[in-house]
Amino acid sequence: MKKKIYQWHRTTSLIIAIPVILWASSGFMHPIMTTIRPKVATQFLQASAIDTSKIKMPLQEVLSNNHIDSITNFRFVHIDTNWFYQIQLPNNNVPTYVSTKTGKRLANGDWLYAQYLAKHFLEGQENNKTENNKTEALTATASSHDCCDAASECVLNNTKGAKVTDATSVTAFDNEYKSINRLLPVYKVVFARADGIRIYVETTQDRFSFAMDNKRAIFDAIFRWFHNWGWLSFLGKAQFVVEFILVSLAFLTALMGVYIFFISKSKKVASNTVVKTRRSHRFTSIAITLFTLMFTFSGAYHAFTKIFPPKENPEPQVPAFASKQLHLSIAQLQQIVHAPIANVSIVIINGQAYWQVNTKKNYQAKADAKKPVNDLMKAKVVPPPSATYINTANNAILQNGELVYASYLASQYSGHKIGEVAKIDTIVKFADEYGFVNKRLPVFKVAYNANHNERYYIETSTGKLALRVDDIDVIEGYSFSILHKHEFMAWAGKPVKDFSTMFWAMAQIAVVVIGMILYFKTKAKKKMSQT
Repeated sequence: MKKKIYQWHRTTSLIIAIPVILWASSGFMHPIMTTIRPKVATQFLQASAIDTSKIKMPLQEVLSNNHIDSITNFRFVHIDTNWFYQIQLPNNNVPTYVSTKTGKRLANGDWLYAQYLAKHFLEGQENNKTENNKTEALTATASSHDCCDAASECVLNNTKGAKVTDATSVTAFDNEYKSINRLLPVYKVVFARADGIRIYVETTQDRFSFAMDNKRAIFDAIFRWFHNWGWLSFLGKAQFVVEFILVSLAFLTALMGVYIFFISKSKKVASNTVVKTRRSHRFTSIAITLFTLMFTFSGAYHAFTKIFPPKENPEPQVPAFASKQLHLSIAQLQQIVHAPIANVSIVIINGQAYWQVNTKKNYQAKADAKKPVNDLMKAKVVPPPSATYINTANNAILQNGELVYASYLASQYSGHKIGEVAKIDTIVKFADEYGFVNKRLPVFKVAYNANHNERYYIETSTGKLALRVDDIDVIEGYSFSILHKHEFMAWAGKPVKDFSTMFWAMAQIAVVVIGMILYFKTKAKKKMSQT
């Protein structure tokens, strides 16, 4: 039996040698890749209070004049000093932009707005009112005081900073904008810079999603090919079967190596290079075997879950609102909330329509929370959701509106009744089962006692489901983050955690290399003894 285990260990070692080197070398690069990010000025834009002097056309009149019978939502946006209704139409992911001043549609509005946002994310947001007034005067004069022409002029003929060379709508994930980024649809905005930087933005939330430049693209491609084995993607789910088999084989090989170490003794023959190499392999392997088992077990578990992914929760039907029923009065809403309004949307809660009102105070708190880095990647905490929900029929404020809306949305996604909610928590930072990979903050965690204590993370600002997880999912999540990504070292900070990951990844390569040297030396010695 002992001899067979030796033979199995040698055979499986040869099979998994190259895969382990590929995984370990690319794993070594991953901390570097996450450190060398394209530099942007900000990942958060301070919201402006709606300039009510620019709202000359009521929403209902704008919709009627543009022959829009129904909408799914709307909000206010501005390009420089020109304000627009950003209107979402049924069965259409591309918003329509209509001037609040003239009621005129902005041609290619979403395409223009994406470039406007991306430029601010890349180069910073202008806060100087004098400069804004100068820009407004210049663009207004150049375009005969037409706000749509002025907005287009502001975006297309902006000579400050890098020039936009391309802006493309992205409606599906690809090799560069992978599913880990979560947000769709977005725009990919490319700038004329030596680093080839491109910024991905979500126009319906003024949200920064992702940045890529040529340097990071190289790291990303190497990681995708060597670690994720993207070259096997043509196999579909069979790709994960292959990965699961190989990484499981690596785990078993390590276990056999541990067994061999404890059932055998190492000889000491100074003149015998094969024995010296065998000793090096034995003691190097046993020294790092814990991390080998950690990497391979968590990798196999992760690949296995990819073979049998959980069923996606169906998207609830998006309600449509008849245009003739949208009697919006910003002045009236301001009197109710007693603060300058930064934005307004409309939502359905338990069959009734509500204005979802965010004030300038809410948004300012979010900006302050991210100072001085102003970077969501580094932000520890964001303020909790704090919109006011006002009934569109009678202007009554919905008490605990955010909690009520979160419960309602969770019931729509889960199929549970609202009364079945076991607990609701406000999530204002990435941690534990809701990590940075989930992108959206702040959210509500709505928990149920059914289906292995399933939890739904709801973003009330968009009505979107950020994550659905249960106790079974969490086991794999913790396995991968702690055993594979070395999150058990997070307490020491990112530099120490990255060093740990890189050191033990290189150690895996060292074991394989020494093992291969041992194999070929042993083979050469046998060949010599036969001649």
